[in-house]
Amino acid sequence: MDRELYAKTLAPLLLVSALFAGISFWPMSHVLAPGAGFVAWKTLGVALLALWALLVARNGAGRLLAVALAFSALGDALLEQSQTWGGAAFLASHGLAFTLYRAHRRSGGQPIGIAIALVIPLLAWLLTHDFGVLVYACGLGAMTGSAWASRLPRHQVALGAMMFAVSDLLIFSRFHVLHDSALPPLLIWPLYFGGQALIAWGAGRALAREAQ
Repeated sequence: MDRELYAKTLAPLLLVSALFAGISFWPMSHVLAPGAGFVAWKTLGVALLALWALLVARNGAGRLLAVALAFSALGDALLEQSQTWGGAAFLASHGLAFTLYRAHRRSGGQPIGIAIALVIPLLAWLLTHDFGVLVYACGLGAMTGSAWASRLPRHQVALGAMMFAVSDLLIFSRFHVLHDSALPPLLIWPLYFGGQALIAWGAGRALAREAQ
């Protein structure tokens, strides 16, 4: 079986499995006890998205997307042990995604992208007054702003990046503003995984078409 046929056969199974793993984790995260099973289930959805992106990749840009998703999956796992190392993995993911999006920037949309890149770290600072969070949020803002300014499908990639950013801002809000609110636990995972799925689907397919 050649690579093209193999990819066409396996890719849909990987994508469906990724969506099932990511969607099912949300209700189970409220009842599962912390431990290896919890970490594995949490990591599986985005890890499978990374494998899907790698399988459909036709060039270096597609493989870069897969690596960025893989670092996010690593961040999902590491956050259960260390906020610092988990944040570092996600920051690396944002840096890789930023590189990808900037390489595919469109002729218009740059001012809005710059505004997004500045507003996100500002909001993170106002919510936490934490320098480490600010450093991370600068990477998050750069990733999100560059997604908006890229020529990849905005209704998928830029929307997914915005969902990712809102998810993180909700995490930061638990430091102070929404400390006792039930809203962040309800929205953080659906926004995060939904955003990652949109980014993977939109960018993965667009980059594969571009390489044909």
